[in-house]
Amino acid sequence: MKVVILGAGISGHTAISFLAKHLSRKHEIIVVSPSKYYQWIPSNIWVGVGRMKVDQVRFKLAKLYEKWGVQFKQAKAVSIHPEGNDKIRTGYVSVEYTSENKKGISENVEYDFLVNATGPKLDFAATPGLGPDMHTLSVCTFSHAAQTWEELQKCIKLMQEGRKQRILIGTGHPTATCQGAAFEYMLNIVFELKLRGLYHLAEITWISNEYEMGDFGMGGAFIRRGGYTISTREFSESILAENHVRWIKRAGIYKVEHGKAFYETLNGEYKTVDFDFAMLLPSFSGQDIKAFDSIGRDINAKLFSPTGCMRVDADYTERPFEEWTVKDWPETYQNPLYKNIYAIGIAFAPPHSISKPRKSPNGTSIYATPIRTGMPSGVIGKIVGQNISEIIKYGTSGHKHKANMGRMGASCILSAGYSMRKGLGATMTVCPIVPDWERFPEWGRDINMTVGEIGLAGHWIKLFLHYMFMYKAKGHPFWWLIPE
Repeated sequence: MKVVILGAGISGHTAISFLAKHLSRKHEIIVVSPSKYYQWIPSNIWVGVGRMKVDQVRFKLAKLYEKWGVQFKQAKAVSIHPEGNDKIRTGYVSVEYTSENKKGISENVEYDFLVNATGPKLDFAATPGLGPDMHTLSVCTFSHAAQTWEELQKCIKLMQEGRKQRILIGTGHPTATCQGAAFEYMLNIVFELKLRGLYHLAEITWISNEYEMGDFGMGGAFIRRGGYTISTREFSESILAENHVRWIKRAGIYKVEHGKAFYETLNGEYKTVDFDFAMLLPSFSGQDIKAFDSIGRDINAKLFSPTGCMRVDADYTERPFEEWTVKDWPETYQNPLYKNIYAIGIAFAPPHSISKPRKSPNGTSIYATPIRTGMPSGVIGKIVGQNISEIIKYGTSGHKHKANMGRMGASCILSAGYSMRKGLGATMTVCPIVPDWERFPEWGRDINMTVGEIGLAGHWIKLFLHYMFMYKAKGHPFWWLIPE
């Protein structure tokens, strides 16, 4: 049997590791990824403030995959042909190499099972003027984060000369996600400037499409903290107020020019905010992959959602927000039309948002789209790798392992400053990720398992997790004992 995995990020690499662990080498595992590196994305924020070097958050994949008996093709997927054609009788993927020695060369890679783990397309172009090649910065990749640190150093130098700097952090599109990563980066800038005695020269503004602070693409949450139950809105606002950070919520940035961001508010007003330094996250969409049937007809609409993410075993029926339930969310991540195709991590199409969709009077959607990063991506990658392995080994047709985000819990640790003695980390767990109002009518989640704290211990845990997950990703002895 031949298993092809498109992408080697957190979800894809996890699936690959479990496939390699459970399948004998008589089966082929082929990885197609445009980058030669694996990167631990959660630590990019530390690269973005100069606390880690790029090589601390990445490593080359080829040698590890060779050790595991996995074929590695540094290439990008161009099109999927699940029915084959008159010459190739099995499903195949057309890929184009991105490695220096083969750049531009195309190849058809056949498969018995296909796992789409391509991750997000960073859609900077959806907001004119957004992105590292234009007027704003990013921490979405290690190279973006390194560039952001270079620009931040210029701001720091100007502040050391006594010049005030306007810093803008947040989301750069009306339906962007990953607010947590931007919030984390903002807290690290606050910490670094305070450490240098420059904070009085910084005017920091947080801008987000969230309806309320602390939404984080999961509709917000109620958490236990210090014996009290508070909302993530109160939790987030208290942190910003304590650090004298101005915040703008319910805002959709629609254009950026040099030193100026243009945004629309949920009540339909058009406003601007000026900046000297801006780190704004883009919207995420599926990769630009086409799909064709056996006679070459376009079947993109059958395989992918309008966002370009792949359809799986979710309920995509359009219904009012009040009728959405956790049962709508996928469990096996298997495509309903082609049973040998799966999509994991950000590559799978969610059935709907977790936060309530909202539109301005002008018809602009302004809300946080669902998170599928970090721990959920790892868990989903693991269960798909396990299920495919068992189907191949035992000929079973069912899926023993399942991961519904409406039943799955997740832990998130936001760095709030890198220092072994003075550092801070905000630790939060939520269970389940998608609120279940039937099981938990008061809070939407299990309040005993949804907690949050901030302190030095959080930083130690965050740092420990960095090294632990890099150890796991590198396939060191007993890596599988480390949970996702």
